[in-house]
Amino acid sequence: MTTNGRDSLILALDVATEAEALELAAATGEHVGCMKVGLRLFTSAGPGLVRRLRTEGHRVFLDLKFHDIPNTVADASRAATALGVDYFTVHTPGGPEMLKASLEAAWDEAARLGTAPPVILAVTVLTSLPAPESEVVRRAAAAWEAGIRGVVASPREARALRETLGPEATIVTPGVRPSWAAADDQRRVATPADAISAGATHIVVGRPITTADEPREAARRVREEIEEAHSRG
Repeated sequence: MTTNGRDSLILALDVATEAEALELAAATGEHVGCMKVGLRLFTSAGPGLVRRLRTEGHRVFLDLKFHDIPNTVADASRAATALGVDYFTVHTPGGPEMLKASLEAAWDEAARLGTAPPVILAVTVLTSLPAPESEVVRRAAAAWEAGIRGVVASPREARALRETLGPEATIVTPGVRPSWAAADDQRRVATPADAISAGATHIVVGRPITTADEPREAARRVREEIEEAHSRG
């Protein structure tokens, strides 16, 4: 598990254009370890943006939440791997066959290219929705059984997931809001320090940084909060 605040911080580039995304990445990269490209931005800017971010030295989390028949998800997983992303997401309700197909395709494509495979993250329950902890843990455990070693869940389930999945799991928590930021449309939220202390390896922060008057300064504050949590053990 990383103890570096920068490595633990993922910035959600939830903006409309490539120009905005690249400006934010350049401004915050000193404090942010990975840039998340979601549905809106990928639909607007496409694979070219991912390649540009990679060229400029940023790690990339492609958050498209693949959920389809196994063959289709396998093809998408190959494409994501070939694109050079570091992480990408799949939806756990797609079932074990779909999850295994995604994993096998990503590994096969990485082997063909001679590169490290991306970390596949299984999305449990969206943080905008209410959910019992037991359901989140059940879905995460099913993904683990299928071979997926990373999960996405709210900070509130991080401790239970760490206890269930063990020390090797990558646990990514969106729905993270610093104490000085609004919750917006997230329902299951926590501060960066709370999420890390509960067992998250990475946190995703968007609007508290992207809409700040000074995004670099906001990113620095979040990074410091993460590092303080790490220092407390």
